[in-house]
Amino acid sequence: MERDDDFEQYSELFSRNNISYRKQNGVTWYPISIVSSEIGLGEYLSIDIERTTNHNEPHQFSGGKIVSLFSNLYPGETPLSGTVKVLGPNKLRIALSVDELPDWCDDGKLGINLSFDEASYREMDFALDKVIRASGNRLAAIRDVIYDNRTPEFEKIPHQFDIEKLNASQNEAVRKILSACDIAIIHGPPGTGKTTTLVQAIKQVLKTEKQVLVCSPSNTAVDLLTEKLHREGVTVLRLGNPARVSEDVLSNTLDAKVAAHESYKDLKNYRKTADEYFRMAGKYKRTLGREEREQRQLFYQEGKKILQEARVLEDYMINDQFDKAQVIACTPVVSSSKMMRDRQFTTVFIDEAAQALEPMSWIPITRSDRVIFAGDHFQLPPTVKSKRPEAAQLKETLFEKAMNLENVSIMLNMQYRMHEHIMHFSNRQFYDENLLAAENVKHRLLSNDEHDHLLNTAVTYIDTAGCGYNEKVNPESLSISNEEEAILLLKHLKLLLHQYNPLEKRRREISVGIISPYKEQVLLIEDLIRNDDELQNTPIKIVVKTVDGFQGQERDVIYISLVRSNDTKEIGFLNDIRRMNVALTRAKSKLVVIGDSSTLANHPFYKSFIDYIEEIQAYVSAWEFYE
Repeated sequence: MERDDDFEQYSELFSRNNISYRKQNGVTWYPISIVSSEIGLGEYLSIDIERTTNHNEPHQFSGGKIVSLFSNLYPGETPLSGTVKVLGPNKLRIALSVDELPDWCDDGKLGINLSFDEASYREMDFALDKVIRASGNRLAAIRDVIYDNRTPEFEKIPHQFDIEKLNASQNEAVRKILSACDIAIIHGPPGTGKTTTLVQAIKQVLKTEKQVLVCSPSNTAVDLLTEKLHREGVTVLRLGNPARVSEDVLSNTLDAKVAAHESYKDLKNYRKTADEYFRMAGKYKRTLGREEREQRQLFYQEGKKILQEARVLEDYMINDQFDKAQVIACTPVVSSSKMMRDRQFTTVFIDEAAQALEPMSWIPITRSDRVIFAGDHFQLPPTVKSKRPEAAQLKETLFEKAMNLENVSIMLNMQYRMHEHIMHFSNRQFYDENLLAAENVKHRLLSNDEHDHLLNTAVTYIDTAGCGYNEKVNPESLSISNEEEAILLLKHLKLLLHQYNPLEKRRREISVGIISPYKEQVLLIEDLIRNDDELQNTPIKIVVKTVDGFQGQERDVIYISLVRSNDTKEIGFLNDIRRMNVALTRAKSKLVVIGDSSTLANHPFYKSFIDYIEEIQAYVSAWEFYE
């Protein structure tokens, strides 16, 4: 159902809307030009494309996404399918599974569309089939443990130990992982050092295992683990497409490791020679004489023969990298790729497991003897696109099912990110008040000066009730914005930055994030900032994103624009309180939430939040900012 409904939504977007609308929604680039092409890793043809107009417009393309190259001049030609390898603001490198570009690529009017990701569904289906059929093996044992038909087993650790850089709950989590025969869980609420704990656990496991698999549905989470493991001296092979272009991540990718291999020069020479033959064959592309066709065929065959020799050398180099790696890091779908088909692991670590659909989690588990989950089921849930009631079952992840098992999970209880007032509401709502704020963050404010009234409190709620700040629906995207609320937010931000002023007061520069659950509000705020001279000239970096864009991140100051303001008390997307938990726990020293209490307070979560705001005396009316 999920696959069918996802495909239907995709098809509707492309069949009902013209290129202009799709460009606005970031799913099409048009027009584009092909800047260069070369034979890349795995014999894929690699092309670099760039936008020729609409520079720097937001889009939904990212590393690993499937795309199709099309011609508006030849609409009847079958588009070329490929994978995004490298991403810039206006450039993409795409790996295509063809030997050469067809003739229609030479005539201009080219574009690329985001394609439907059939491969993920195929791999999930294949993994589920393996799980269902498993009998008398490790996969069957893990399945039966997670479904509570078998008791999880733990071995006694030969000696008790504490890793110096970890706190008590983090050390307990590492011990749980080392003793688990089937499954263990690190439950890591915001700011509790989940990644740090995972890295130390992986290092301990590598003392007894030659190689482990590390996965996450989030490319950013895979990159973060790759980076931290690399810095700890662990040899990591990062498969797939890095989302963060940091040196530590890129140097661990398969492409970079192959490029650094002692035999790479020979491989390059093979490819260069093959390219030359293909180029000579291309000269005869549009000629129809028999001799020319034969000549073209000869050049083409020679190029293919040299490529065959290159493939043998490349396979050797790739296998060499796999054999040397202590950690293979990738997304679940990539763990089932051609290069991984014959590889089995004793342990798989799945980070951000509470964001992965159950079938997605099973993909890497099918190639391991035990699984270690890490995540927080009170933060972002997986995205389920189907609206059918039956498909809602997909919202319960394998992580959540396993959290119900006795004795398999350890919650990290010391958070190192935020002031206790920022932490406390989420702590009460989601974590049974088990979270503690570390001493160095507990009372950390932007300023302790009593005159800095915008800086010397950790939380502010600005209530727009009664102000007539009515929400507006974009008829095309159906997303919602609230212009008056956005203007008020930026007014407050400018007052706060003026009071903080690092240039005048010799304070360190701070980071600012603005979050809204609605894409339309994000676009509106970005537009307002672009047209505001004061905010354009501030030395402080301001980032505006939806909740999902801030997952796993933190900022000194966070603003949240809740947008909803209507007479029917409809709050739509805000009903997803797990998403709101993510938003409320990104700030380190200052959290400012703006919303209409008369619309929000009918929901018990937001009623509790407003009660909490009054309890800590953080309530301000929007009327106070009227001149």
